[in-house]
Amino acid sequence: MNRKFQQDNLVGQSNSFLNVLDQVSQIAPLDKPVLIIGERGTGKELIAARLHFLSQRWDQQYLTLNCASLNENLLESELFGHEAGAFTGASKRHEGRFERAHGGTLFLDELANTPGLVQEKLLRVIEYGEFERVGGSRSIKTDVRLICATNEDLPALAELGEFRADLLDRLAFDVITLPPMRERREDILLLAEHFAINMARELGFELFSGFSEKAKRSLLDYHWPGNVRELKNVVERSVYRTNNAYVPVHEIQLDPFESPYRPTQRIKATRLTHSTTPEQPAAAAAPPASAPSQTADKFDFSQVQDFKTLSQDFEINLIKQALAASQYNQKKTAELLNLTYHQLRGYMKKYQLLESQQA
Repeated sequence: MNRKFQQDNLVGQSNSFLNVLDQVSQIAPLDKPVLIIGERGTGKELIAARLHFLSQRWDQQYLTLNCASLNENLLESELFGHEAGAFTGASKRHEGRFERAHGGTLFLDELANTPGLVQEKLLRVIEYGEFERVGGSRSIKTDVRLICATNEDLPALAELGEFRADLLDRLAFDVITLPPMRERREDILLLAEHFAINMARELGFELFSGFSEKAKRSLLDYHWPGNVRELKNVVERSVYRTNNAYVPVHEIQLDPFESPYRPTQRIKATRLTHSTTPEQPAAAAAPPASAPSQTADKFDFSQVQDFKTLSQDFEINLIKQALAASQYNQKKTAELLNLTYHQLRGYMKKYQLLESQQA
């Protein structure tokens, strides 16, 4: 039997999606922490909000915070508050999210980005329901239902020592893993129509005339790495560009940057070559000395002594330059090199660069 649920972007009838909704309905009434795992754009924020509004706390505070948007000190202060004079600029006492969300729900997104000190304090809140403001010595009691989300593999990070295993145990009373769009193929056209109708209303159209067969095929054949969020943007852009309520959407432009006039230079390579730090002059960012010289049409093989060693040296130097360019933030370094975080960690482990980072 086909079922359909609609709340904002929570639209779908695929088994994988309906199973998630069933799991949400089952866990929502309990005052237990919940961990939501999913790729970017899969709707983690919407699931978190649904957990709150289906709970007995639905009429209490629902606060959210993206942990990746603040540095360690600001994140600690924003979560737990601070006393007047706790640090420079703290002229008065500030109540943090845990204090303001008392009796309600707190949703923490991008949990994998929380530093160790914050993880330690989160563990205490979950275990004992209390915390101290930054610069304070008095324990404050709080009754907050904690919901957390991430697109990272937290068990793998815990094995690497990048995330507290005891905190992971406390958070994972139940884990909701959201299916990516490629695993919800039967929901693609359903969601596309939903987004298209909303966009048509926004544009003041009297109606939405649907998608042509060509447009439907384009939507169904794409792999949607950005998931529901990307699908929404693509559909809304297509309706807007068609700009006619009485003509079906025919052209689906998946990449808004696609153009015969788009610059084709490799920006990431340019950033690596020209990036500098206050302690490092521009000349130091030049290609590694161990790399053989070459021109646009000729490679100097006279310098190749050992291909394997040369390749390893090049990769090591490239990773080191990327780390310096990213101020040694491994997540930003991975993005700069077009790698996943775990791929970068694998390379660093292979070349024993993790030890130097931890030293």
